Amino acid sequence: MFADIGLMAALCLVFGLILVAFELFIPGFGVPGLFGVCLLVLGVTMTARTVVEGLFLVTVLLAIIGIILTIVFHSVTKGKLAKSVILTDSLNKEAGFSGTEDLSYFLGKEGVARSVLRPAGTADFDGVKLDVVSEGEFIAQNSKVKIVKVEGRRIVVRETPV
Repeated sequence: MFADIGLMAALCLVFGLILVAFELFIPGFGVPGLFGVCLLVLGVTMTARTVVEGLFLVTVLLAIIGIILTIVFHSVTKGKLAKSVILTDSLNKEAGFSGTEDLSYFLGKEGVARSVLRPAGTADFDGVKLDVVSEGEFIAQNSKVKIVKVEGRRIVVRETPV
């Protein structure tokens, strides 16, 4: 059936499979995978003389790519994927990073309640408006408040004497 496959067609098919496999193992921008698919299409069109031969060749290529994909998934589940693909660095407080959820730097700040706190509302701390919760008591609008506890995004305030 494919006895008279040309050297160019064979090279297109082989290098196309290599580039697609490379893209599966080392995911990135997609250029090797896209170029590999183009080489595979070129190899199929150069090799197949009829539509049936073309469909058969595409089926064989999809089976080979499926086997390669199975190997990639097996490699990922066993932790053998290239270490360059896996992020090993972490952003932690010790290294000087703080997330958007960490509002502990507001602890102890004093501000003004911009809405009535029953017990939730809004307060202004040096120009920064925050959603706050009182310790349970009613706090009138424009009262001075102080942040006494920060739990993630939950900020607890207490009314301070004027």
